[in-house]
Amino acid sequence: MSKGKLAVILLLLCAVIIIAPLVLYGNTAEFGGADNAGSEAISELTEEENEPWFTPVIESVLGMELPGEVESLLFCLQAALGSGIFFFFFGRYYERSKWETRTSES
Repeated sequence: MSKGKLAVILLLLCAVIIIAPLVLYGNTAEFGGADNAGSEAISELTEEENEPWFTPVIESVLGMELPGEVESLLFCLQAALGSGIFFFFFGRYYERSKWETRTSES
């Protein structure tokens, strides 16, 4: 099989994977976060309403709940910062090992 045919097959497979849930579940799917699922599971097990232990720092400083878009932005910034730090040190390790290999060959 040529590379072009393989690429087309893989693209079609990706399209099927993306479109299939939309067609199968449509508007009937309910999406909830892990926080809500955990709270509901605890409430079912203990038969008591789950109360948070603390309020988020930013919400206590501002005195209001942050909009969902701002929460998403902060989460994305946290993920970007964490991956940036991780890959910075990963790149430093790679370059150091490359440099050590180059100096040992000399």
